[in-house]
Amino acid sequence: MKALVIGTGAREHALVRSLAADPDVDAVIAAPGNPGMDAIALCVPVDATDPDAVVALAAEHAVDLVVVGPEAPLVAGVADALQEAGITCFGPSAEAARLEGSKAYAKEVMAAAGVPTGAARVCTTESELIAAIDEFAAPHVIKDDGLAAGKGVVVTLERDAAIEHGLGCLAKGDDAQVVVEEYLDGPEASLFCICDGTTVVPLHLAQDFKRVFDGDEGPNTGGMGAYSPLEWAPDGLAEEIVRTVAQPVVDEMARRGTPFTGVLYVGLALTARGPRVIEFNVRFGDPETQAVLARLETPLGRLLLAAGRGTLAALEPLRWSDRSAVTVVIAAKNYPGTPVTGDPISGLDDLDGAYVLHAGTARDDDGVLVSAGGRVLSVVALGDDLEQARTAAYGAVEQIDLEGSHHRTDIALRAARGELSA
Repeated sequence: MKALVIGTGAREHALVRSLAADPDVDAVIAAPGNPGMDAIALCVPVDATDPDAVVALAAEHAVDLVVVGPEAPLVAGVADALQEAGITCFGPSAEAARLEGSKAYAKEVMAAAGVPTGAARVCTTESELIAAIDEFAAPHVIKDDGLAAGKGVVVTLERDAAIEHGLGCLAKGDDAQVVVEEYLDGPEASLFCICDGTTVVPLHLAQDFKRVFDGDEGPNTGGMGAYSPLEWAPDGLAEEIVRTVAQPVVDEMARRGTPFTGVLYVGLALTARGPRVIEFNVRFGDPETQAVLARLETPLGRLLLAAGRGTLAALEPLRWSDRSAVTVVIAAKNYPGTPVTGDPISGLDDLDGAYVLHAGTARDDDGVLVSAGGRVLSVVALGDDLEQARTAAYGAVEQIDLEGSHHRTDIALRAARGELSA
């Protein structure tokens, strides 16, 4: 099998790494890729949001499977174009990708499928926005209806800050919408569900850390770290979420004539009333993917190809490592604001018990590895338990040098201490 992975980040590097280790995969192409992927895959340039360009690239290299990493190409219709060209794609159609592309549409589908989620109001005017904010008690949850690279959500106790963010979302265009939601309390969890339009196969649960600073302080980011598994989660939680959330949504999408193929990312709050859906994404989440795939022993290519071809029901049960995985993100100075880029990165060699996945990196004119984005690296480590995995991950983080960089020091800390419960 020859596989093509679309994207540039640490999530895509994790996918490339797992596919390259699959005995059924003969070659992996990454487009555009990054310097980390370049060591294990053929990296080629492409406009990832141009369906014709992606189809041409896949045809040129005669690939058997295309895996689309980020959300923007899916919303742009890359999966549709590949399917029309007869090339197997792991990723949903543009219409099905609206589950992430529009928070309002996702709420509509959840309502039709009877999925447990928080109450919400879709607003198109300032008066509707203010009325919705006043309807729900603080903390206020304000979501940009469209794609926002993981940073379109504000959760705040301040009414004025909620209104300001909502008005900023509405100012994006005449058809702009903003979603105001009920705040869902309780620990959060992420579940990736592999779907082929009919069958749903869950991966293991993970938890990520959205706030930039320790103790969940500061603004939201694209994610500062993650770990898996969740030993504190109730037994059978993944299966319950498939039964009450993922399968009903897949069935509803099929009923609408837009079958869902790919990853349905279910973001959950484990509330006192039971699990409630916070959000859907239609691709692997970052940085949870880095932790989850570190523990998956079933060959990834076989799994994704079965989803793309509609044969998940015939696949054998997934195999998992008993070990724990921790991912720590190293971010550039000033992230999640305008990050400082172009600074050299060193210390990536000879990391004991850990490995690095590249996200925002590049080579300068002299071939030196430099920062090129906000989230620069993901450091991943496995251990017999979370404490051992944390020790290995943070030991590696301390060896890496990037001027002005920052990271959270509490990834998986409460779980390792046994301080979480649901």
